[in-house]
Amino acid sequence: MKKATTDDLKLILKTESAKIIDVRPVDAYNGWKLNIELRGGHIKSAKSLPLKWTNYMDWIEIVRKKGILPEDNLVIYGSKPEDTQKAAIFFQKAGYQNLSVYNQFVEEWSANEQLPMEYLKNYRHLVSASWVNTLIKGQIPAEYENDKFVIVHSHYRNRDAYLSGHIPGAIDMDTLALEAPETWNRRTTEEIKQALEQHGITADTTVILYGKFMFPDNADEFPGSAAGDIGAIRNAFIMMYAGVKDVRILNGGFQSWIDEGFEISYAEETKKPVAEFGANIPVKPELAVDTPEAKHILASDKAELVCVRSWPEYIGEVSGYNYIEAKGRIPGAVFADCGSDAYHMENYRNLDHTTREYHEIEEIWIKNGITPDKHLAFYCGTGWRGSEAWFNAWLMGWPWVSVYDGGWFEWSNDPDNPFETGTPHS
Repeated sequence: MKKATTDDLKLILKTESAKIIDVRPVDAYNGWKLNIELRGGHIKSAKSLPLKWTNYMDWIEIVRKKGILPEDNLVIYGSKPEDTQKAAIFFQKAGYQNLSVYNQFVEEWSANEQLPMEYLKNYRHLVSASWVNTLIKGQIPAEYENDKFVIVHSHYRNRDAYLSGHIPGAIDMDTLALEAPETWNRRTTEEIKQALEQHGITADTTVILYGKFMFPDNADEFPGSAAGDIGAIRNAFIMMYAGVKDVRILNGGFQSWIDEGFEISYAEETKKPVAEFGANIPVKPELAVDTPEAKHILASDKAELVCVRSWPEYIGEVSGYNYIEAKGRIPGAVFADCGSDAYHMENYRNLDHTTREYHEIEEIWIKNGITPDKHLAFYCGTGWRGSEAWFNAWLMGWPWVSVYDGGWFEWSNDPDNPFETGTPHS
C-alpha cells in the first residue's frame, strides 16, 4: 500500500489531483475531537466515509453516490493506521487501484494550525452516543459546562417507541406537546411554556433529543410515528424558538445508541416539572415564519421560500398526507428534495441515520439557488421536514434561516392562495 506524506497531501490540495477520504466517525469529521486530535474537524475538501459503513452490504453504492469512482486517485486517512488500512483494502477489493494511505493526520496535520481543516460550525449541537453516555454516567463530556440536563425521547402518539427501550434516564415527549394537531403549527406561547415546564425544561436546561425508527401496528393511521429523528428535530426547533439556550440532537438517534452497544432502559422515567421556564416565549421569534411573512419572502429578491418535500408532492401527483386533500406547490418556492415521501429525509441522512455530510447538502442547495446570503424559510407539509432542513442550515452557521411553520397544509387551506402543479418551467 502506497503511503502519502504530509507534503504529498499539501500538493494534492493545491492541484486537486486526488480525492481525500476521511474514514473516521461522522462526529469526528464534523468537529468533535474523539481521539487525541489537537484540532477538530477534517482535512479541507475531504469526503466523509466512515469505516463503520464497510459493514453494510451496499457500501459500494454509498461510495459511488458520493462521486468516488474507480478511476479516481484516492488518499485515505483516519485516526489510526489500522483503520486506514482496513478501509483501503475494501477499496482495493472493489476495484480501486489508484490509492494511498495517509497515517500522520493526528500527529502532523491536526497538530499544525497552518494546514487547512474544516468543521461544521455548530457541531456541538449534534452529539454522539458516546457523548451522551458520558453525560449520563455522571462525567463531564467535551464542550459541556451546564449543571442540568434533560434527555428527551421524542415520538408522535407512540409511547410504545419509548417503553420498548430508551436511553437510561430519558423522558418521553409527544410532539403534540409542542404543536397543535388542528394546524400542525407550534402551539401558543402559553401552551409551549406549560409543556416545557411539565417536562422539567427551563431556558437554561441543556436538552438532548433523539428519536427511534420503528413501525408500529398503527403506522398506517399515524405514519409519523415511524419517523424517528424528524420528530426530535421538530421538537428541537420549537424549543429553540421558545428560548432554550442549549438544544442538542443525538446524531443518528436511538440507532446510534444501539450501534455502540450501550445500556437500554425499559423503565418509565418520571418527569420532574419546574415552576418557571425562565424567559418570555418566544425568545427567538425570527426562527418561525407564518403565511403573511412567507408571502413577503416570495416577493423578495433577498429571500427564498424553500420546499422540503418529495418530487411527487412538489409536482402535485400526491398531497403527501392522508389528511391533506390539496395537491401542488407554492408558486415561486425553490425545491430542496427531502427524499421519497412525507415521512422520510433520506436525502439529508446517511444509511445509519446520521446527518449527511454537510458539504453535500450545501452543494445541492447552492446549485438550486439556496444560498446563505438570503433569508431562507424552509417548509414542507406540516413542519417536520422543514424543521430538519432548517436545522442543517443552522448547524452550518447560515445566518438567516427560519421555518415556514404552516407549510403546504396552511397555504392550501386558503382558497385565495395560488398554487401550481406539474414540472416547473425553467
